[in-house]
Amino acid sequence: MKGAPMQTGVLRVLRATAASWWQHRDLRRTGQTLLAQRLERQTVLRDLGYLTQAATLPNAHVICGEGGTFIHLGWTTVSTLAPIERFPLATLAVARGTPFIDIRPVTDVIAFANLPQVARDGSGDPGPSGSGKSVSLTTYIDMVEGLGARILNDPRSHQSA
Repeated sequence: MKGAPMQTGVLRVLRATAASWWQHRDLRRTGQTLLAQRLERQTVLRDLGYLTQAATLPNAHVICGEGGTFIHLGWTTVSTLAPIERFPLATLAVARGTPFIDIRPVTDVIAFANLPQVARDGSGDPGPSGSGKSVSLTTYIDMVEGLGARILNDPRSHQSA
């Protein structure tokens, strides 16, 4: 984030999102305002941590498909069944520069399902990892783009040729 205006905007979005959760609204409605405020602060701090990880981890990325939106942060995944347009945390991560892979245009779901996973640590594993291989984020983007995915904040453009 560059400068205070972006930070203020991020905090405003995270606070509004936390306050809109039905659990927090219910607590306020039943007079448990202090508990609601404490839980909202915890939620905002957690989400700020996710945004920090998205900005610093080498293979962090956001992916959106018909099954929802996922923020992949190495060993942690944050997800929702909604498209990115209804997931403020993912929208903020992408706005801050996290690579975004939109797989909604992909029509060959079998080929997509057979792709290797993105390595959690920023590298690619030469051998199998579980039921399949893992590759670097840039290699994964090459593969999924070949299937028709749209890429935003492409990390390949930052690499030297």
